[in-house]
Amino acid sequence: MQDRWKEKIMCMIVCPRCGSSLKADDERILSVYDHEPICMKCKSEEEKRPDYAEMSKGMIGQCMIETELMLSDPGGYCYHHFNPYKC
Repeated sequence: MQDRWKEKIMCMIVCPRCGSSLKADDERILSVYDHEPICMKCKSEEEKRPDYAEMSKGMIGQCMIETELMLSDPGGYCYHHFNPYKC
């Protein structure tokens, strides 16, 4: 996923999870569960899951190992699991 995440998140015009259409200025974000881009409404629902905190911690560690980029890097793959992306 790392190699194509920007393309997927930039080109997304429909949320694959809920089917909502997205305009260029709508925010989207990467899921901590499957690393796919989702809309912010779906992210809010994802955050309500009882295993979200555990999944987030695991994803952060694995992501930083795989990419060798810090979570705070705004151009990085890990960053956009927690900070929305706008085209």
